[in-house]
Amino acid sequence: QVQLVESGGGLVQPGGSLRLSCVASGFSFDAHNIGWFRRAPGKQREGVSCISSSDRSTHYAASVKGRFTVSRDNAKNTAYLEMDNLKPEDTAVYYCAADRAFYCSENYDYEELYNYWGLGTQVTVSS
Repeated sequence: QVQLVESGGGLVQPGGSLRLSCVASGFSFDAHNIGWFRRAPGKQREGVSCISSSDRSTHYAASVKGRFTVSRDNAKNTAYLEMDNLKPEDTAVYYCAADRAFYCSENYDYEELYNYWGLGTQVTVSS
């Protein structure tokens, strides 16, 4: 029963904020990096962020750096993606994924690194 469940998506106006949650079960959450990905309509899935299992170091896509913040609470088996100053181009289905590793790779957005995936949560940014 390995599971990653995203929540917190919804409809917000440009400039608004959302916090996504990723609740994990059935595996050693604290031994896995957590990556966040998104897939916008008509586009390929892209990496958004990664937080490591070891020192909680983080990586961000250039398009979200300074606006998004990834964090994790291992006691709750939960990772978060705080999204501020949202833009219409942030509209996408957001996914969390788990990679059994200590550190996020420089190529953290390489999907093949990740063993487990959630089903995603919709984020729509529109006025």
